[in-house]
Amino acid sequence: MNQQELSKARNPDLRAAFVALQRAAKLARQAAVQTNTAIVVMQEGQLIRIPADELRKTMHSA
Repeated sequence: MNQQELSKARNPDLRAAFVALQRAAKLARQAAVQTNTAIVVMQEGQLIRIPADELRKTMHSA
C-alpha cells in the first residue's frame, strides 16, 4: 500500500501506520548515529547499507 491508500483505509490503526513507520525510521537513524553503526534499508528492491557517517551528513543537512 502507498501513502494515499493508507490515508483512505477504514481501519484507524492502518491509517496511522505510515506516520508510525516514518517515526520508527527516524529513531533508527538516530540510534545508528549514536552507536556509530550502519543501517540497512531497501531501495528499489536492493538492500543498501548506510554508514553512520553518511547518516550524520544527511541529518545535519535536513
